[in-house]
Amino acid sequence: MTETSLRVGYRVRASELVGRNWLNTGGRQLTLEDLRGKIVLLDFWTFCCINCLHVLDELRPLEEKYSDVFVTVGVHSPKFEHEADPVALAAAVERYEIHHPVLDDPELDTWQAYTARAWPTLVVIDPEGYIVAHLSGEGHAAGLESLVEELVAEHEAKGTLHRGDGPYVPAEPTAGDLRFPGKVLALPASNTFLVGDTGHHRLVELEADLTTVRRIIGSGTRGFADGGPDTAQFNEPQGLTLLPAQIARRVGYDVVLADTVNHRLRALSLETGAVTTVAGNGVQRLLDAGNQVKARPVELEEVSLDLGGDAEDIPEDAAPRLEDTFLGTDALNISLSSPWDVIWSTTLERVVVAMAGTHQIFTFDPLTGGVDILAGTGLEGLLDGDATAAWFAQSSGLAEDAHGNIWVADSETSALRVLSFVTVNGRSRTQVQSAIGTGLFDFGFRDGEAGQARLQHPLGVTALPDGSIAVADTYNGAVRRYDPATRQVSTLIRGLAEPSDVLVDQAPVESGGEPLLIVVEANKHQLVRVPIPKEALAVDEGASQTQRPKTTVAAGGFGVTVRFSAPKGQKLDDRWGDPTQLKISSSPEALLVSGGGTGVGLQRRLVLSDEVPEGVLHITARAAACDGEPGGEIPDHAACHLYQQDWGIPVILNADGETELILDLRGLD
Repeated sequence: MTETSLRVGYRVRASELVGRNWLNTGGRQLTLEDLRGKIVLLDFWTFCCINCLHVLDELRPLEEKYSDVFVTVGVHSPKFEHEADPVALAAAVERYEIHHPVLDDPELDTWQAYTARAWPTLVVIDPEGYIVAHLSGEGHAAGLESLVEELVAEHEAKGTLHRGDGPYVPAEPTAGDLRFPGKVLALPASNTFLVGDTGHHRLVELEADLTTVRRIIGSGTRGFADGGPDTAQFNEPQGLTLLPAQIARRVGYDVVLADTVNHRLRALSLETGAVTTVAGNGVQRLLDAGNQVKARPVELEEVSLDLGGDAEDIPEDAAPRLEDTFLGTDALNISLSSPWDVIWSTTLERVVVAMAGTHQIFTFDPLTGGVDILAGTGLEGLLDGDATAAWFAQSSGLAEDAHGNIWVADSETSALRVLSFVTVNGRSRTQVQSAIGTGLFDFGFRDGEAGQARLQHPLGVTALPDGSIAVADTYNGAVRRYDPATRQVSTLIRGLAEPSDVLVDQAPVESGGEPLLIVVEANKHQLVRVPIPKEALAVDEGASQTQRPKTTVAAGGFGVTVRFSAPKGQKLDDRWGDPTQLKISSSPEALLVSGGGTGVGLQRRLVLSDEVPEGVLHITARAAACDGEPGGEIPDHAACHLYQQDWGIPVILNADGETELILDLRGLD
């Protein structure tokens, strides 16, 4: 860990870019030689990953400012099976408005050549074809800009910098009135439907036929602005929820929506079309590591006994849990992170928010402005139990059932989760359970008993009239059904193009008909009505795991080192002690004998079990740096920056394995 420039004194030649195909190049197959003379940034990403989407937005200003010398190359290295589909990748490149070349790397050839270990990973190559930086995670825009300035000056002086247009060639657009719609909301009073027209950065109200546009809300330009229906601006809006009439009258708006990339909750008056902001300051929230403590055994014993458990089941080294769930009532000054869906909870009498960017579930009270964390520590994964100790992974869909339970489409764990609200011994408890799903790297297309059933990156969920739950199983192109009474999973519809939401349409019931399903078919830019089949399909196409190379490690003592080098013009912010932090856990928990938990510093000694054959090490690193020169004081009112990355490192135990793991937060590999 240093405070020096990112650059090093020795040179490493960049490996050739190998993959199946190139996108955004007009059919040209690029090589590193074609990029010689440019500063090249390799962005290793996968389109399911919320952190990767954050980086795409961080890079846009840099790409625009240095368009004549700087070329981003997206290296798409898929996590899920569906992401290896070239048609799905082309749709994602269009959906996220990616304006740089993208290499399709389905076999992870280039990923492995550059020793990437996490999404996103960034590698900077200088104009002569040498690697100069290896970065992980988000928040590197400022450091990258200073590095680009340094490289421009150096290579302009050497004559090795070539100014001019890059190799980007835009693809032909495919959208119509809607462009990659995200979520849909029924408006019963007008018998219309309000759609988050995500790719057009606006809302669209559709007539009952689901195709005729009644009105458009938002200018259609990516940005942030409150105002009337013609001037308001959004940035990839997603979920929407309708407030109860009595609440709407008091607050002056009817709909709350998740303005995902603006990291805000917005509000809409259906009468006037006026848009306002009700929560979020636009600054992306990062993981609240300081808001977690190791739960004291007495606390977990208290919870366990309340719920009928046994105190002997409480581990001595308890899981991290939230220390404080109340974030305040000044909602406009609270940071959010990629809110993806919202639902009104009749039990809590609040808006429940799927906060995909921090892997948590929030609530928002329209009457008081109060913002709370309802569930999730912020650790990414699948862990059930008390809401303050639970883990989620990019929750993207919410629905309430007739009993007031909140169902969650937890996309990165390919899971269906449920939040239930119980009162035990006079105390209110929120409990989290997994109905379908087993972990971050497990997915598939399998019906049957829920314990062995599999989904693939679901984004939407709704409660069906019979009490079962329908899931928009996005990457399987299907709508699945889960029956809580029998714990059986079946398939209602398949052959869809990335369904991102599903909704029950009760309108036909009024004329004596059966309710229908409305499915948002994102990659066909449309909403479709389909019947709820009497006889569901039974599909078994198997269970899968994300195939990434496993690191062979030895049991016993094991070292973890995360390298961090503050960008030029910044220094570590040590005014209040060590500004770095490591958080380490494992799946299964038994893999890690000791050394887990949260602590300062970027080095840690672990002990790995010799009784667990393989598993995953979950590592989160953070470092805080502020503008200032090494050795000097940090100026008053200096801009400060938080760097963070989460790694899930698959490991296999072998006596001849490695005894140390070195990761780069900012450094050279």
